[in-house]
Amino acid sequence: MFTVVLRALLFVIVLFITTKLLGKKHISQLSLFEYIAGITLGDIAGEVILNSSLSVMHGILGIFVFAIISYLADVISLKSKTLRNVIEGTGTVLVEDGKLLEENLKKEHYTIDDFSTLLRQKDVFSLSEIEYAVLEPKGMLSVLLKKENRPITPKDLNIKVPSEKAPQTIIMDGNIVYESLTKAGKTPAWLHMELEKLGVTLDNVFLGQVDSYGELTIDIFDDKIKLAEAQERPLLLATIKKVQADLEMYSLQTGNKDAKIMYGKNADKMEQVKNTVKMYLGENF
Repeated sequence: MFTVVLRALLFVIVLFITTKLLGKKHISQLSLFEYIAGITLGDIAGEVILNSSLSVMHGILGIFVFAIISYLADVISLKSKTLRNVIEGTGTVLVEDGKLLEENLKKEHYTIDDFSTLLRQKDVFSLSEIEYAVLEPKGMLSVLLKKENRPITPKDLNIKVPSEKAPQTIIMDGNIVYESLTKAGKTPAWLHMELEKLGVTLDNVFLGQVDSYGELTIDIFDDKIKLAEAQERPLLLATIKKVQADLEMYSLQTGNKDAKIMYGKNADKMEQVKNTVKMYLGENF
């Protein structure tokens, strides 16, 4: 029993090292070759762990031989498209120009039920919605909807939207993640000030993130406490509008011709500022 435990621990370490050396590709969607190699590696490890008559070194050697073969197959795939197609396979078109290709479906041994299941996983429930669909070598279905069935985007409506960056997680389990805080361009003083505005303390924050607008969003341990929503952007937009309105009012009220022109020009400038920044401040229309 003790020997089995020791062998199991040893092969866990060996398989872990082997997987790390082969890279992340081998722990994502597997190609046919990677699937075969994975099964073989696991089978070798299992046999050597449970069968004490087999040499541990022979098992480790077998694992590394298969790992090397798998690694070489990846290298060859990078160098040659022909061999890549042989090793990893090629995609099979199942729908083209809105028509289901039954022969290709049969070639891949897929029934219409199997195909319908794959479609539903893509949130597609009707064949009439599809323009093009291809079964990828790793078993995933890629679907291109017909133009009239695709979601409307801001580009379709000629609406300009600001680019966004990935949010930075600056608080985890009540602790500040200083590296992320620096990437977000914020300081601990700023963070404590924002937490004070929300009426919470750092040790009560489970998760805190800063988005591309510089706004802090938090989740606290006590879910019963309701937090105020961020108001910086709406308040800033409201302030710009108020300044513009005040300048227009001054322009109408003053009897001085030069002052009227000055107020009018500045009101126009504030209108330009508002139109430039409103999409960043929450007003897209």
